[in-house]
Amino acid sequence: MQTKWFDLERLAMQVMHDKGLQPKFSDEVYMQLHTIKRPAQAPTNCQDLTSLLWCSIDNDDSLDLDQLTYAQDEKDGSTTLWIAIADVDALVPKDSAIDQHAQMNTTSVYTPAIIFSMLPEKLSTNLTSLNENENRLALVVKVNMTTDGKVEEGSIFMAIVRNRAKLAYPSLGAWLEGSGPIPAKVSTTPGLEKALQCQHRAAQLLKERRHLLGALTLESPEVEAKVFEKNVVLHPPSHNFADQLIEHFMIAANYVMAIELRKAKIPSLRRVVRVPKRWDRMIQVAASLNERLPEEPNSSALEHFLIKRKKLDPISFPDLSLTIIKLLGRGEYIVEGGEDVPTGHFGLALREYIHSTAPNRRFPDLITQRQYKALLAGAKNPYSLEELQILAEHCTHQEDAATKVERHLNKSAAALLLASHIGATFKGIVTGVSKSGTWARIFNPPVEGKILQGFEKLDIGDRIAVKLVGVDIPKGYINFVAVHSGNLCTY
Repeated sequence: MQTKWFDLERLAMQVMHDKGLQPKFSDEVYMQLHTIKRPAQAPTNCQDLTSLLWCSIDNDDSLDLDQLTYAQDEKDGSTTLWIAIADVDALVPKDSAIDQHAQMNTTSVYTPAIIFSMLPEKLSTNLTSLNENENRLALVVKVNMTTDGKVEEGSIFMAIVRNRAKLAYPSLGAWLEGSGPIPAKVSTTPGLEKALQCQHRAAQLLKERRHLLGALTLESPEVEAKVFEKNVVLHPPSHNFADQLIEHFMIAANYVMAIELRKAKIPSLRRVVRVPKRWDRMIQVAASLNERLPEEPNSSALEHFLIKRKKLDPISFPDLSLTIIKLLGRGEYIVEGGEDVPTGHFGLALREYIHSTAPNRRFPDLITQRQYKALLAGAKNPYSLEELQILAEHCTHQEDAATKVERHLNKSAAALLLASHIGATFKGIVTGVSKSGTWARIFNPPVEGKILQGFEKLDIGDRIAVKLVGVDIPKGYINFVAVHSGNLCTY
């Protein structure tokens, strides 16, 4: 589809303002930034781990590299996992001008035409990024994993690391899955192929164990819009073996970090997803597919249902996943201390979970990093309980605002793409039902819009046919009416 040009960058700036986020850095930020000349230097008690075959795995165009990974098999059959996390705190002191901006937005915001980085790019893509062939200071999480994928113990310490290869999800994933050639950087770096195969095996073991415990198999079909040469391009989501490698290594690192802070009785910002309130609708969705879920929320039963449906109907599984994601409800940040009963993360089937692995682009991770570095140094916790409670609410709110900005601009880009197709009919699935309206995502192109007519009696997960009746690019509106056949609008 060809698209007529519309200034999505200017629109993104306005939407950032409207949602209470700062699209630009202040003069004070640039003044502080001018004083930062080089990467953080290693303290005297820092380990040198530059000899390990570290690599980064991210999107093709990612420049803010938060983590490196490595793994090695041990003689007793266990595997040691290593996750290096960029030390952002070393160059961004608490309450400094740069920190205040980061605390205001709490996250980087990714829109089709422009990225609003939480930190200035001089830091996030350079001095605090774990860039290829550069020595960098990092907080390292070392994890011992048993032969059946159990995370047995872990330790966390400061180290100097060196990224041997900047790798990307698509090409690395294709190689790991046997559908593409070995990436050049892997084949030309001695020992890296073996190390990556070890990481891949470890990640699959972690995945298998987590799903046995009830972690949910979900594959969102929501696409990412990007602008190239004044044309909108939709990128389908990826969930190949490379994506899974990073996902499960980061979950392991976040789990170990949460455990260590609880053992030290340090109140911390936890990322939680509570027991779903709309379990009754999940039961109905399962019943519509001739499946049964128990009356009370049970993540293991839900995972069994999802795995079964993925095997039976892999083409429709992303749409079922989207339905379950919507019904699970949003995640949030709360404060928990050493004596509190963990709220946990329903979707991950974990009682202990924290965000710690992306301090260049997520403020809660920077909070966690500062807390653990203070613990290592025997220093006072840099955040009071009252301050953490305020930050938890603020981070939840701003993350929701950032998500709304991203969705708005993705919808504006999608509206731009569909503007020349008014009157066309599409097949889709109902993705939201609330007082504000009923929403559907069409399959091709995979974008979401509001159903203005014929939405009565529809619920999340229903299959429908809709006609496109209008778009509003600045507002990100895509409007449909349900196409009825007799008394039915489903298909």
